[in-house]
Amino acid sequence: MRVLVVEDERRLAESLQWGLEAEGYAVDLAYDGMEGLELAQENPYQVIVLDIMLPKLNGYKVCAVLRERGVTTPILMLTAKNGEYDEAEALDTGADDFLSKPFSYVVLTARLRALTRRGRASASATLTFGDLVLDPAKRTVRRAGQPVTLTSKEFAVLECLLRHDGQVVAKHEILDQVWDMAYRGDPNIVEVYVSALRRKLDTPFGRRTIATVRGLGYRLVDDE
Repeated sequence: MRVLVVEDERRLAESLQWGLEAEGYAVDLAYDGMEGLELAQENPYQVIVLDIMLPKLNGYKVCAVLRERGVTTPILMLTAKNGEYDEAEALDTGADDFLSKPFSYVVLTARLRALTRRGRASASATLTFGDLVLDPAKRTVRRAGQPVTLTSKEFAVLECLLRHDGQVVAKHEILDQVWDMAYRGDPNIVEVYVSALRRKLDTPFGRRTIATVRGLGYRLVDDE
């Protein structure tokens, strides 16, 4: 899951990035409203964490402009302010949720999970493909009823493929959704994680789930 954090307090922003990346999120940072607005329009984020008190362009304005331009990405607004009018203004400008500083990191991550579920109106709580079941909220994967242990990146790659439900997913699309914009390494890193998924999800169960579509990318196939 790819997240944009727009927060001018660098220590807080970097702390959020470190914590979320440890849980498997790909996190991009912006330190002012203008930069946040540009990134939010250019990249496929699953959720945006947006501070209200920002230099150059405040969070209310960023949120309003995004909604005016048709960006429907779920937005969680953060503020050091406190009061029902601030919350009302955040929601009225198009935010999906509101959290006052200081906040609990556990509550923040729970709200992010809830927002991403709501942001996919057509998606069920769990993702299934044959006997393969992924639960985004519990961060679990089961195959034929048996638990399968994945690393955070393996989990994210599998979730990306499952959300495309049998469609061909290009390598660059997986990179865009699973790695942050700071990644400048070899794009063939995707192949490494796909191979790992095949070893864990297919080989022990006698399956062939992830097919390579030469020159295009990968897709899930039902090969029980």
